[in-house]
Amino acid sequence: MSQSLPLSASKPFWRLDMWRALTLAAVALPLLPLVALAWLALVPSSAYAPIWGHLWASVLPGQIITTALLMAGVAALTGLIGTGTAWAVTFYNFPLRRTLSWALLLPLAIPTYLMAYSYADVLDHAGPLYQIWHALLPETAYPDFRSLPGAIILLSLVLYPYVYLSARAAFVQQSSVLIEAGRALGLGPMGCFRRIGLPMARPAIIVGVALAMMECLNDIGAVEFLGVTTLTMGVYDTWVVRGNLGGAAQIALTLLGFMALLLVLERSQRGEAAHNIRSGRQRSLPDFQTHRAMQLLMCFACFVPVVLGFLVPTGLLIDYALLGSTAEGVMAAAGRSFSLAIVAAILTCALGLGLTYAARSGRTPYQRLEVKRLGQMAALGYAVPGTVLAIGVMVMFAALADLSFGWLLVSGTAGALVFAYVVRFLSLSYGTLEAGFGRISPGLDMAARSLGAGRNATLWRVHLPLLRAPLLTAAILVFVDVMKELPATLILRPFDFETLATSVYTYASVGQMEDAALPALMIILVGLIPVAISLSLIEQIRKGRRKTA
Repeated sequence: MSQSLPLSASKPFWRLDMWRALTLAAVALPLLPLVALAWLALVPSSAYAPIWGHLWASVLPGQIITTALLMAGVAALTGLIGTGTAWAVTFYNFPLRRTLSWALLLPLAIPTYLMAYSYADVLDHAGPLYQIWHALLPETAYPDFRSLPGAIILLSLVLYPYVYLSARAAFVQQSSVLIEAGRALGLGPMGCFRRIGLPMARPAIIVGVALAMMECLNDIGAVEFLGVTTLTMGVYDTWVVRGNLGGAAQIALTLLGFMALLLVLERSQRGEAAHNIRSGRQRSLPDFQTHRAMQLLMCFACFVPVVLGFLVPTGLLIDYALLGSTAEGVMAAAGRSFSLAIVAAILTCALGLGLTYAARSGRTPYQRLEVKRLGQMAALGYAVPGTVLAIGVMVMFAALADLSFGWLLVSGTAGALVFAYVVRFLSLSYGTLEAGFGRISPGLDMAARSLGAGRNATLWRVHLPLLRAPLLTAAILVFVDVMKELPATLILRPFDFETLATSVYTYASVGQMEDAALPALMIILVGLIPVAISLSLIEQIRKGRRKTA
């Protein structure tokens, strides 16, 4: 009887084929640096054992408190700006509404460190704002932007689009039937927001806030420039300035605990988000009517984040670039950035494609679920701050240097940079391609298999032609994030190896903003690409809703 069974049914579910082997190897990518980091931080040794006591006595308490306050402030401010502006442009009709609906995403193009650098001369005591303040108000009352409150405000002006994007998508997909029912029962616009809109969009808003907090934890350039000593800054300072890799690993392990809490929060809320968009999409969302003064106030409230978060810093950088001379080595740094970004994008997309297809083409439902969970584990690298990942990669490569093939990995740290980029940004390609596969009918797979095509042939001849747009989107997203990545690049780059991000950091750290402006503007120009992609996704949602109306 066993000989009459199909070949696929007679094979054990645990059989290690090429696709499962690829999945297991991909899972090892983020785990190996983290295991190496934990080993260095926790295993007692003569060099590193006494460090824990010193860190907990004099270093970690202050850094933990500062980090927690910074995260709480950024979470509150980004949640307020992102949710409020998303609700306004979705449900109210006011001047410049359509323009502001996409302009509110523009700060996504500016990395956090560029935000701090661009405002330096304007907000400093030698800047024009201080001169106006000194003429009108007491000098001692002038706020110091190089402080924790200043860091919260500047970081929030860059990071609020994460909340705006997720909240806007949630509001656009909400049930018009529920909104109209609430209005019929006497709820005003704010009542609909508190009782209907906000509870239904809460999971999406929390996901956006968690992403903003993750980016806040990953930042190193802005907090260093603003004089805020966070755990991330402690990792970098302990290794680069003090040369203590063991101490940096131990601080990084503490920082990883913060990120684990955020990841649990984000994952739990993402699981609930799918339950909020199932009904009431047959009609367009209503526009709440309000008086002219309130319309102008909403226009102003939505315009301020765009001005302060994009127009002002970009204008200042353009002014710096026009006043200063062309920085030496900018084109060489741009070439290195583009080369690293292209290589990382290709490898990341190839790995993401393999993971998503392995989950789709499993022989049994159990295999597909198992491989999908393993793929999700492999995509957790985005939740690891760049400084933590860089320290883990260094420890891992140092251990591999003792092996016979170790010289292949450590002979040039450009390879370590690419490895760190692939681990950190794999989730971008994995998520994009997983959504792309979800739009392909499973019937195409069955038709291809019935015609004699194997798994590999089905991928190359059926899926790849249909995945050109998701592959291009994933490659662009990874490319842009690699161009902007600063913490991992600072730690892992070879000597005299400058990218656009490190060039900006180097020039800004010595006050040469005129030389830093040109590479900064190049980064912003590249950063506008994912903004355009996000706008197209929101427009697709709106068009799909109008078609069902």
